[in-house]
Amino acid sequence: MTVIPAPPHLSEQARRDWDALQAETGDARRFGPGLADLLPAPTRRWVSHAIQPGTPLLRSVLLRMRGHIRLGAWRKFDAVQVRAPMEGFVWSATAWIGPLAVRGFDRYRAGEGEMRWRLLHLLPIMSGTGPDITESAAGRLACELVMAPAAALDPRVRWKPVDDHQVIATVPIGAKEHDVTLCVAPTGALTRVTMKRWGNPDKGTFGRHTFGIECAGEATFDGFTIPSRVRGGWWPGSERWDQGEFIRFDVQEAQFR
Repeated sequence: MTVIPAPPHLSEQARRDWDALQAETGDARRFGPGLADLLPAPTRRWVSHAIQPGTPLLRSVLLRMRGHIRLGAWRKFDAVQVRAPMEGFVWSATAWIGPLAVRGFDRYRAGEGEMRWRLLHLLPIMSGTGPDITESAAGRLACELVMAPAAALDPRVRWKPVDDHQVIATVPIGAKEHDVTLCVAPTGALTRVTMKRWGNPDKGTFGRHTFGIECAGEATFDGFTIPSRVRGGWWPGSERWDQGEFIRFDVQEAQFR
């Protein structure tokens, strides 16, 4: 299988991050159901569903996805992403406004977040760095822990049950911790993942707002079952979801490394 390459329009720093985050896991142990015995029941149910016995517990994942993103109206996009839980991610996409291409990336690694998007490779339309962008990107990294299920077994992640179907993962990113709530069906499939993420969805002052994904389908790659049909945005499960939802995508390919 050919490894998903870094997109050509990344910055030098984003390209270095991509290379670092997709490095192969060394000496990965293999999953056995007993490794999940001490986890809360909803977590144990999800992990046992999401990781096939004997699967190497690989730390990072490369994703290829396709869907629609809200840029004023809903626009088609294609994207690739690399992520390593608690370390970082680079998400790079091309969206289409009529015949015009918008290309760019979001990234987080080593305590620094950034977004950079251009129209026709030339006209900056959205970019940012600094503490607010970094904290928001760190929250996204924490929330998307579920795309690499082996992270559930990392001793740095702490679990607290809420009820038979919900559990909170406390995920350290840099010097801060993020509480992420997973909703797990009786089958072990994820239905929703939410958290209080730093951001400004109302275009005002930054603050913490409910953010998350709704999981409407799943697929198995390299022994891992992950959400494959996803809706994401602000205020899931509330009357503001229609306003806050900004991305819908299907995972076309996933490579674990």
